[in-house]
Amino acid sequence: MKQESHFLPYRDGKLHLRHIKPSMPIASREPILMLHGAMSNGRVFYSPSGRGLACYLAEQGYDVYVLDTAGRGLSEPRINASYSLGQTEVILEQIPLAHQFILSQTGADKVHWCAHSWGGVLMASCYIRFESLRPEVASFVTFGTKRTIKVKSLRKTMMVDVFWNRLAPLMTQYQGYLAADKYRIGMDNESRQSLLQTIDWVGGDWVDAEDHFDYSEAVKGISWPKSWFIAAQKDYVLGNPRDVKDMMLECGLENADYTLLSKRKGFKRDYTHGGMLTDKVAVLDHFPLVSDWYNRF
Repeated sequence: MKQESHFLPYRDGKLHLRHIKPSMPIASREPILMLHGAMSNGRVFYSPSGRGLACYLAEQGYDVYVLDTAGRGLSEPRINASYSLGQTEVILEQIPLAHQFILSQTGADKVHWCAHSWGGVLMASCYIRFESLRPEVASFVTFGTKRTIKVKSLRKTMMVDVFWNRLAPLMTQYQGYLAADKYRIGMDNESRQSLLQTIDWVGGDWVDAEDHFDYSEAVKGISWPKSWFIAAQKDYVLGNPRDVKDMMLECGLENADYTLLSKRKGFKRDYTHGGMLTDKVAVLDHFPLVSDWYNRF
């Protein structure tokens, strides 16, 4: 297994796309594009030392590409006080750019899409938005993805209602962006625009704040590729299993594959939101199931 970085020209900077190459590629296996969530970057899927789901799947013969959205990870320029892009640009520009680059580099006809947390909402939105892309998406896998947070608890009140909805926007007024890494509240920073758009979607309608595209209306009647939603037992707020199922229902994917990572279901851990990808046990627990799922194609 080898790793290399591609830097795709984008606006006044570049997007980082990490390519994790299999030692023994299998030609019949379509490449995989992975997307991180909010306050995160592509490292949730891989490490230079070979840990993570992306590295595991590369060892099984898959070409895996992990995107750092603009301003995050190794993408440039970094999010700062003058950074103005939000999630709309990820949906309309960055995911399609990465997708088309992978098709051109590999010669494949389709790409598997895989996402963690809010990345799944952005990928789903891109899929809904672009009819021309849909035949090129081989499958859709998400870990802890929800659009709305309806679960009620003290933890949710503190994390979402108090911090994310109230305190975080105040912090961005002072700093110009949310310095999540500085305050150790996330893997990477978040732009003010992305933060406000996320707040709008989590608590409101699935409608783009900039051009008012109505995703909840557009999703009706769409044909999806084979899809799998994975939730974690101890994901109490950011990807609560009930909210994950709400996402499936909203997309018309209530009959898609669904797995709850819990001891009660036979897994080694009651996993957390991030732990389902970063826990050391995962490589022996459910990562093989993910590989088996992709092997069906």
